[in-house]
Amino acid sequence: MPRGAGLMDALLRTQTLRLQTVRAMVVLVLALELAFAAVALLFVLLPMAQRSAHDLAGLMVLSAQTWAELPPQTRPAFERELQINYRLSLRPDLPPPADKGLIHGFYIGYVEQALQQRVGHPLYFERQTDAQGHVWLWTSIPAGGREIGVGVDNSRIQTQPVRALVTGLLLTLPLAILLALWWARRIARPVVAMEQAAAKLAQGATPQRLPQTGPRELVSLAAHFNQMAGRIDALLQARTTLLAGVSHDLRTPLARIRLALELQRMRPTEARLDQIERDVLAMDRLIGEVLQLARGLQPSAPQHLVLLPWLRERQQMHADWVRSEGAVLEVQCAPDVQAWVDVHALQRVVDNLLGNAVRHAPGRIILQAASAQTPGRVRIAVLDRGPGIPPDQLDAVFEPFTRLDSARTPGQGVGSGLGLAIARQLAQQHGWALGLQAREGGGLMAWVEVPQTHSV
Repeated sequence: MPRGAGLMDALLRTQTLRLQTVRAMVVLVLALELAFAAVALLFVLLPMAQRSAHDLAGLMVLSAQTWAELPPQTRPAFERELQINYRLSLRPDLPPPADKGLIHGFYIGYVEQALQQRVGHPLYFERQTDAQGHVWLWTSIPAGGREIGVGVDNSRIQTQPVRALVTGLLLTLPLAILLALWWARRIARPVVAMEQAAAKLAQGATPQRLPQTGPRELVSLAAHFNQMAGRIDALLQARTTLLAGVSHDLRTPLARIRLALELQRMRPTEARLDQIERDVLAMDRLIGEVLQLARGLQPSAPQHLVLLPWLRERQQMHADWVRSEGAVLEVQCAPDVQAWVDVHALQRVVDNLLGNAVRHAPGRIILQAASAQTPGRVRIAVLDRGPGIPPDQLDAVFEPFTRLDSARTPGQGVGSGLGLAIARQLAQQHGWALGLQAREGGGLMAWVEVPQTHSV
């Protein structure tokens, strides 16, 4: 099976993020509501029902005892007051109802238990309907040597907490579903946008940048994706620039070599052979720099570096070449200035900056190291007094194959246009800051800022 078909089958079998989120949120809301209902039932409703049942049982026993002790002529008035104010009814000499196994609900069960505690033996209720259609629950309570029937209006105890909880759950379920749909859409929207952008990126197209809004994690994810897309776009542009630059820069030495070979057939000279060798070396150097820029240098472990002896070593290493270009190199650095760097990468960056200054601004060049304005950083700078670079071109010179020879001293040799591009790539790879700026009084300062200690 093709890999793409397997991926499509896997995607079809996988639930969408929105559906999974809706299902999880609905289950979570229902679980929370059930837990809340259980807590309310166990710790609020049941204790309240038990206290109310004890109060009702006490009122029923007290009513029967009071009726038995009252004079006969006052009993009718007492019965009316009970029926009007307390929805209780009395019926003398009512036989005790038998246990018929009727289930009236847990509240009546609590009342029966409370009555048993007061009279000393079990009592049961039976349901009767009066002439007006009202439902009454009757039991018989011993008082004054006789059985006094006490009836409770069923409307007095018609509260149904369990049904209320179930109804509440059913009513809140649609609200929970709507809330889950809204929240799932809010969560899934940036993820879907990122999935679509990633699909475009996988197809080789340049995706639009994602909006960096919403929760912090999604903002961070969108920022990383935008950074990745930007780097891929930059790599594609760099690849195009490299291919175009190499093809352009190789044409000139190739043309010279072809011409020199034709002339060499007609009239051989040592000078033409030397020129051919120089062109071949220039081509080899250009190809090497292009490959180095395309792959980047493999980083090595950083280490502490005392800068003064290291800068003097660079000065001595390049002394002959600097002198041949008509330049003078000075080192300015305090003995205690040090850095925590990849020494090989820093050497390549500083040599590229130094080579750029020697080729284009011969004269007095200063190789300087001092603490930077940024805390914990040290700035290594190459200062010259050449013609400088126009302010609007300071960023452009970091692009591969960019040369501003018209803005620098002519006739001092032309490089490949890759030195500053390689320096910037190395600086970005190690988290260093790299820049160019004009000097007061003329000239240019090229600098790189690196950490002073391992803790930075």
